[in-house]
Amino acid sequence: MRRTLLAGLFSDTVSDLSAALAVVRQHTDRRPDIALVLGSGLGALAQSAEDPVTIPTSEIPGYPRSTVQGHAGELVFGTLEGVSVLFVNGRAHYYEGHSPAATTFPVRLAHALGAQRILLTNAAGGINRTFKPGTLMLIDDHINWAFVSALAGPVVDGMPRFPDMSAPYSPAWTARAEAAALRLGIDLRKGTYLWTTGPSYETKAEIRAFERFGADAVGMSTVPEAIAAHALGMEVLGLSTITNFAAGMGQESLDHEEVLEVGRAVRADLERLVRALVVA
Repeated sequence: MRRTLLAGLFSDTVSDLSAALAVVRQHTDRRPDIALVLGSGLGALAQSAEDPVTIPTSEIPGYPRSTVQGHAGELVFGTLEGVSVLFVNGRAHYYEGHSPAATTFPVRLAHALGAQRILLTNAAGGINRTFKPGTLMLIDDHINWAFVSALAGPVVDGMPRFPDMSAPYSPAWTARAEAAALRLGIDLRKGTYLWTTGPSYETKAEIRAFERFGADAVGMSTVPEAIAAHALGMEVLGLSTITNFAAGMGQESLDHEEVLEVGRAVRADLERLVRALVVA
């Protein structure tokens, strides 16, 4: 039984990155300086790209399929503030049945294409009692409550083992992001992001426990990508849009459409901030 479970967990970890690169290079020879992974409801940011080249991820061998509303499933190459960027519009989640390594295939592909920095965005539930829906939060640390590592299983694409995770999110880039937000007059907080596997939202008891652990926000993504990107030596920045109160923190029930709606409401400030972060 144990062997069967492990086979299922790691069944799609062996991917042919060279085949994916070959398909991408049929569309474009651009080498992005920075990759931007767009979370739930944030896909419209990809429309900001100048001179875009869009590739459906369904055409890329080995690329995991996203089945979640608000995740388009496309790579968009372009420029933003004069910087060559790659928008990863639609991510794959562990709860969709993908292995830990498969969820980070977009990160490994972006790195192979030349990206040395990566901005990971997400929609998250607010645990910190001062964070209301619409708050933007820089991730300065995370808690892996899924107890699953993106590096688990066979070594894929030369991914190194045992990376130091004392500072997975770049302190220098985080400081530059804070300065940019202050300059733009955007209220930007910092906090710890806690990853759960999902896809169910958390119980009130779980949120009370997470609050005691020191979590400021909770979500179902980002941590695997941060681990993989940091292991590859990329400079990592995390940015959460607090789209709802976590269970028990507000009066309303939790709904995915609410997540998307708040994402649309903060789009203007988020786009201004992302443009500043690209050149920060």
